[in-house]
Amino acid sequence: MRALFIGFGNVGRTIARILTLERSRFPGMSPLDDLVPVAIVTRRGGSLVDTKGIDLGLALEEMDSRGRFPEGHPGYTDITGVEAAGSLDYDVIVELSTLSIENRGEPAATHIRTALSRGRNAISANKGPIAFSYRELSSLAKSVGKKFLFETTVMDGAPVFNLRESCLKGCVVTAVDGILNSTTNYILSRMEEGVGFAEAVKEAQDMGVAEADPGNDVDGWDASAKISALANVLLDADMTPLDVDRHGIAGVTPADIRKAAESGKKLKLVCKAWKEKGKVFGKVGVEEISHSHHFSLVSGGGAVLRIHTDLMGPILITQENPDLYDTAYGVLGDLITLRQLCY
Repeated sequence: MRALFIGFGNVGRTIARILTLERSRFPGMSPLDDLVPVAIVTRRGGSLVDTKGIDLGLALEEMDSRGRFPEGHPGYTDITGVEAAGSLDYDVIVELSTLSIENRGEPAATHIRTALSRGRNAISANKGPIAFSYRELSSLAKSVGKKFLFETTVMDGAPVFNLRESCLKGCVVTAVDGILNSTTNYILSRMEEGVGFAEAVKEAQDMGVAEADPGNDVDGWDASAKISALANVLLDADMTPLDVDRHGIAGVTPADIRKAAESGKKLKLVCKAWKEKGKVFGKVGVEEISHSHHFSLVSGGGAVLRIHTDLMGPILITQENPDLYDTAYGVLGDLITLRQLCY
């Protein structure tokens, strides 16, 4: 199974580490022993193309030590993601680039659209294509008889979409809600412990939980993208993050935290999507959650999703402080699914 990787940041390098240096730790990865990475394309760190297969271990070593691929590396090229998706020979594109709200999920959606149009399968860890273009891309995948998988986009490797696909047959999802942004949950948890907002953000950045620019998290854009993706896939919506009633945590003060605590509650950034009179609505905002509620138990970088259906539920999926291995697993799990179904 020949793979084109778009992006080789923290998630891509963790995938490479699992499949090479740490392969002996993960015997369940044996279905991917014949995975052949024919290209790795990055935006700023150079790109590699080798039809016989890139040495993932060497690529990992170079990116970890230099922050880019050296021009002397065999197969070094300046090919772009769009060019690679449209010209190279591969079986599956693995889209690992970062979310772009301002560009409405591009160029990731174009990478996937191009691959599917050429009769290739697609896997995405980037939530942008699902949040902005899911209906189009899923229809395209069906029309060409290819797979479009994206398990890691909402709760890392937790089986959110697989649960609906495999375990809720015949059920109609009517609503979803939860805590889906680990950065804001960490910040609010630390503020409960007396840490100031700016200090908590800095801690999250130092831990790698938050980006250098935490705006997507604290302003609620990441959460809006996730609830849009859930609404589009689980509730058959055609929603984008721009349609979500969005309020982030930037205005939360220590006084707000104390006031909630005095009434036996916690402040959480809650995401919701629901059907009402034939329409689907989405909302992201800070809510007071009682200590007796399941959501109040989600601390630090954890997450929780509650799925409401007409026959089953509510069903809760919780995640305790996921890290890069959880995120990498979501992609690897999709690769294994694809391997078992198609190759």
